Amino acid sequence: MAFPPSDPMPSNAVASADTNEVASEGAPTTVAGAPTVVKIVVAGGFAVGKTTFIGSISDIEPLSTEAAMTEHSVGVDDAGGQTDRKSTTTVAMDFGRIALPGDLWLYLFGTPGQDRFLFMWDDLVQGAIGAVVLVDTERLEQCFPAVDYFESRDIPFIVGINCFDGVAKHSIDAVREALSIPEHVPVIYTDARSRDAVKQTLITLVQLAMQRLAAAS
Repeated sequence: MAFPPSDPMPSNAVASADTNEVASEGAPTTVAGAPTVVKIVVAGGFAVGKTTFIGSISDIEPLSTEAAMTEHSVGVDDAGGQTDRKSTTTVAMDFGRIALPGDLWLYLFGTPGQDRFLFMWDDLVQGAIGAVVLVDTERLEQCFPAVDYFESRDIPFIVGINCFDGVAKHSIDAVREALSIPEHVPVIYTDARSRDAVKQTLITLVQLAMQRLAAAS
């Protein structure tokens, strides 16, 4: 389908959120007992911004398993034509942590983008309350595996359209239609480089997960 022409990213596409709603700026308060841990998965195709997304909001230095892409990966890995701006790839996972008020820790796990690492996804999503599927509208075909994965396993997820350079090139409705995303799945604009944008994306996912939990109880 033909997409509409490029438009500036709407100013209200990423709503501001109170810091206390999602992430405190400092380390967690020390209290007796272990913290409560909530797990979220960040998925998507190669070079869509998963590592950047986690690094933008993590309270700790993110754990990254980036490895250099060499000539040995030619014909094996699909780089999506992005090797001119990205020379490394996640080969296991990304990991970050956000300390929330009330001794609650949010763990973020980023999936590897290459198809040959899909066998790791089942372990990474175990125990997760939901997932963020990051989308690059220039390479929508790379998002289908992640969308299909979470739909087939009935795992709550939202779609975050990563606005590179702060520009939303296609409307939310156009992306929803192109990816055949059901109406009950939130599709929002985000920016993996922006802490505020990432924060609002995570709020949207947590709200969805809570709604699903309430409906099931």
